[in-house]
Amino acid sequence: MQPRASQPQAMQSRVRQRVMVVGSPGAGKSTFARQLAQSSGLPLTHLDDLYWRPGWVRPPPEVWQVQMGEAVSAERWILDGNYAGTLHLRAQRADTAIVLAYPRGLCLRRAIVRAVFKRRPDAKELGKEPLDWAFLRFIWTFPKLGKQQLEQLRAVPHLEVVVLRNDEQARTFLARC
Repeated sequence: MQPRASQPQAMQSRVRQRVMVVGSPGAGKSTFARQLAQSSGLPLTHLDDLYWRPGWVRPPPEVWQVQMGEAVSAERWILDGNYAGTLHLRAQRADTAIVLAYPRGLCLRRAIVRAVFKRRPDAKELGKEPLDWAFLRFIWTFPKLGKQQLEQLRAVPHLEVVVLRNDEQARTFLARC
């Protein structure tokens, strides 16, 4: 089954009640989600804040599953982050998925600049974001995973999927919310 082509009309849609924002590290998910929350009034949860423990320590899987179940059970939300293992759970409850499908070079540059020069606003008490070859390789190879995620999202019948490929499209979308 061929995935649907991105529809320009999708950018004209209004955000509803439960929105998931996904994309490569460095694409700007957290910034986009924060702006979307401001314009829509929906409460925002950065999944990195929910997932990571201080010092970038992973939680036990059973704790993470409980946290995700609680997050998606709310009536209104924006959930920002990838976490492929919970993509289906979020998609089943969401009414809108916004996919930031930005070029990998841009994502790499942004992730490096963020890790070296900035503190992530969505990673409140985690300390400096680690930057290693595994993380850079993940960003470089993300387009393959991103394509798989997009196909999975498009297979959810009730889910409106909006694909944004650059900052201009993101600004246009936000201006219409």
